Amino acid sequence: MHDAPHAGVGRADPGPGRPGDLRDPWYDALASGWGEPDGAGALASVVPPRGAAQRRSASAADIYLEVQSSEAFQEVRRRYRRFAFPVVAVFFTWYVAYVVTATAAPGLMARPVTGAVNVAMLAGLGQFLTTFLLTWAYARHARLRRDRAALDLRWTVVEQKRVREQVAEREREQVDGQGRGAE
Repeated sequence: MHDAPHAGVGRADPGPGRPGDLRDPWYDALASGWGEPDGAGALASVVPPRGAAQRRSASAADIYLEVQSSEAFQEVRRRYRRFAFPVVAVFFTWYVAYVVTATAAPGLMARPVTGAVNVAMLAGLGQFLTTFLLTWAYARHARLRRDRAALDLRWTVVEQKRVREQVAEREREQVDGQGRGAE
């Protein structure tokens, strides 16, 4: 195992009882916890212990609400909406036009273009082509306009969770130390 904290990019010794590396914001494996070994060879429980889950969820919920209300998050959402809504409207209009034309004007759709290929076949293939084109455009838009900002937000959340966990751990140690001193 690596003892150095920066032994590899996004990889570190997760330590006992701590799956994954919180420094890697794209680490989503074991997110559900379902069907994964618990360290002793048995499958892990899907439901975490009641007290620990309530402490973590309140802190995590606060972080996520704070991030959601941030200007950076709102900008990522605006960029998504400015792309997705017009594209969905255009594609839906194109699809409905194809279906309505096929229903209302079968003569037009049956008109041969070349050989056995008619207008309906070209329009149907156009639907597939449009789907692939829009998928490519969406992936490109996400990569160029949103992914970096979303990754920065995710790093912020991970860092805030890490800091809050450290603070909670120090508080537990102080309480444990005071409890032992009183005995």
